[in-house]
Amino acid sequence: MQHQTTIAAIATPPGRGGVGVIRLSGPQAYTIAEQLTQKALPKARMAGFRQFLDLQGEVLDEGLVICFPNPNSFTGEDVVELQGHGGPVIQNALLARCLELGAMAAKAGEFSMRAFENGKLDLVQAEAIADLIDATSQAAARSAVRSLQGAFSHKVNTVLEKLIHLRLHVEAAIDFPEEEIDFLADGKILSLLQEVQHSVAAVQQSARQGQLLREGLQVVIAGKPNAGKSSLLNALAGIDRAIVTDIAGTTRDVLHEKISLNGLPITLTDTAGLRETGDVVEKEGIRRAIKEIEQADLLLLVYDLSQGEDPLQLAREYFEHHLEPKRLMLIGNKCDLTGVEAQIGDFQGFRHITVSAKQETGVQSLIEAITTHAGFQPEEDTFIARTRHLDAMKRTQHYLAEAHEQLVVFHAGELVAESLRLAQNALGEITGEFSADDLLGKIFGSFCIGK
Repeated sequence: MQHQTTIAAIATPPGRGGVGVIRLSGPQAYTIAEQLTQKALPKARMAGFRQFLDLQGEVLDEGLVICFPNPNSFTGEDVVELQGHGGPVIQNALLARCLELGAMAAKAGEFSMRAFENGKLDLVQAEAIADLIDATSQAAARSAVRSLQGAFSHKVNTVLEKLIHLRLHVEAAIDFPEEEIDFLADGKILSLLQEVQHSVAAVQQSARQGQLLREGLQVVIAGKPNAGKSSLLNALAGIDRAIVTDIAGTTRDVLHEKISLNGLPITLTDTAGLRETGDVVEKEGIRRAIKEIEQADLLLLVYDLSQGEDPLQLAREYFEHHLEPKRLMLIGNKCDLTGVEAQIGDFQGFRHITVSAKQETGVQSLIEAITTHAGFQPEEDTFIARTRHLDAMKRTQHYLAEAHEQLVVFHAGELVAESLRLAQNALGEITGEFSADDLLGKIFGSFCIGK
């Protein structure tokens, strides 16, 4: 696809820096760059020093020009990069000059969108660019690179090839009903279908790990005042992020800290102590704490072991609608004051861990418990994945299950074929083979300007 417009954007982050890059892409990219510099452009992929001139011929800035001719560029179009100085005033002036010369201001993700449309990237690889930029841990960055290099796409395309091969067998059985051999009943199609189902399940499992790497886990620490919630946040974060005192109600607002536990990105939230209070400020903090609790992937109920409290009774009081073992862990704190050993166990079906946040005893065991509880087991070949990928694979599994039922129970070839077609469409959404325009707009609209 060749666009008629040429787009331009600042490709470096806002703020001061040694170098600022402006990127041009489209049929007029070279012409605009020549008018901007009033000189011939350097050879392809060779940096050339140029002055960047305004309408009156005055020097706006000076720096390097690099040209990437189509189709061997990031977008598949003619691309020019202008590398000037990294001040916001001069960068905006240089961009404004490019727009005067006929370029259009690029929308968020428009360069990547053109790369996708021109077959330079599939949709998974395009998304991996944004995920690499936004990565919050080394493990997430490595996984995003693997997706960008095509690891995820290769797995999906391998399954698609198996699914297409299966569809051919089914269509052949439908098209030649007069044959004496009943292709639907000879076991070959059922075997191929089960192989596809197993392949999708394997990719789905890897994608779940990739989704955790990309989106991380929302972990909320909650409990009564002075239970040691802020001390636990500091112990997990490895820094004195929250104020810790013996005064009840010290924490009056939610406090967020982004950390990485064994490679798993986590947003850790400390909340105000839950209790009845007449203090207006503390009451607002408790309201915000309850809101965070509602949105948490995992709740850590911290209670003081030295008070002899029943943690499940506290949980019923504070988390009436969240008493699920998959969302709630019970943390008995201040084991150093009670002589209780730091350990991991179960308490009436819930994971129960004793720690001393102040002494940091048992904290490493808690970290292991959190990552295990999340099902996080990254491997060397883990690739980054998104919620939409898992949704597409879930629908693929659903249609494959329908096909299995139609084949085994009803022996209905036409219905098997239709379910397999829907499964292929759902799986194809991942790489962009079958994607609605509004989905593409939503995906690329979440990218940064200049990418």
